[in-house]
Amino acid sequence: MRDVSTDPAGPPGQSPDEATNEEIDDQFRALMEGLRTTIPGVMVLFSFLLILPLQAPFGDISDPNTIIFYVAFGSAAVASVLLIAPSVHQRVRAPFSGIKRRTWSHVMYATKLAIAGTVAFMISITAVVYLVSSLVLGDWVAGVATAGVAALASWAWFYLPLVRFNRDGQD
Repeated sequence: MRDVSTDPAGPPGQSPDEATNEEIDDQFRALMEGLRTTIPGVMVLFSFLLILPLQAPFGDISDPNTIIFYVAFGSAAVASVLLIAPSVHQRVRAPFSGIKRRTWSHVMYATKLAIAGTVAFMISITAVVYLVSSLVLGDWVAGVATAGVAALASWAWFYLPLVRFNRDGQD
């Protein structure tokens, strides 16, 4: 017997055929609301990273820090694309293809894109923390600060919703 609570074809506890348009809309709206709060943070970080190489002292940073900068820049760009994708899907689907704007499958793909974008954003944040900390305080402190921020983001963004709120039937 399959576990429909984890089935990507339907909402938790339901088969795909039981998902109503209202439930699908609610799930998609909730996802979009979350992205509306996340995307500005990614854009601010990406903007900071875009202008950083144009500053005169940027040429003086070490080769390892140049690589860290590129990891931060690249992951911020990837996060931007992935987090904006579900919104673009909404704009492109119905007008050009005639495909329903929202299906449960679309909600699941959009959620996966948002999670991947969040992981890329976490990589970018931790790389920026390392880069700035190493320039200001040195490599050892930068390593500790980066580990702290990575642990905090992992705990707040992934551990709490996936593990903590799942224990003992808690919601």
